[in-house]
Amino acid sequence: MLREMAACRRLLGLLAFLAAGAADDSVLNMCMDGKHHKTEPGKEDALHGQCTPWKENACCTSNTSQAAHDDQSYLYNFNWDHCGTMTPACKRHFIQDTCLYECSPNLGPWINKVDQSWRKERILDVPLCKEDCEQWWNDCRNDMTCKENWHVGWDWSQGHNRCPHGSMCQRLESVFPTPRDLCEKIWSNSYKYSTFTRGSKRCIQMWFDPAQGNPNEEVAKYYANAGAGLSLWTLLVLLFPALPAMLP
Repeated sequence: MLREMAACRRLLGLLAFLAAGAADDSVLNMCMDGKHHKTEPGKEDALHGQCTPWKENACCTSNTSQAAHDDQSYLYNFNWDHCGTMTPACKRHFIQDTCLYECSPNLGPWINKVDQSWRKERILDVPLCKEDCEQWWNDCRNDMTCKENWHVGWDWSQGHNRCPHGSMCQRLESVFPTPRDLCEKIWSNSYKYSTFTRGSKRCIQMWFDPAQGNPNEEVAKYYANAGAGLSLWTLLVLLFPALPAMLP
């Protein structure tokens, strides 16, 4: 019995060693299969405005970064001002959100396959830093909207999104009572409200100072490692079904 326990501890040590260094590199430094994304990330010296932090390594082109700042741009014909003019302070967050989505090469751990006419992949449950969600909500809480899920359900009869018949414009904080509601519901769970804060290396920042480097690279590596470790443990249990019962 002692021999089996010793062998089990060695196996557990090997598992920990492999899990520590077994990041799933296939989900690092990649672009999703979306409507305007590049096939591979790369340098883009001419990125515009709030998309500039990604210029050293981007999944978006200069033209896409320009359009991300336009009202009702050609990207998706989406009208931010569907319930009156959106304030600049609020719109800044939606532009940053668009830049992150279009430009970031660090969203691989959260990319999922979808069967949609305008994209083949989407992000799901990206852990957005606490401050990002809270500031987004605070700066937009008095702006107006008529919908909770901005991905679906609009009236597109005039070529751009309009509030569906029978809906009512109301303050954003009435539609999204908390920062968590805003981050998680507005794009059908693309983001997940994180209790981790900026600098923790455990959450994605919507925007960052490029002079300090891209903090989201380390975050993506952490979650790629976590996924690889789980997969390795699952594989070992499949190979050795009695393993959990043998562990001390």
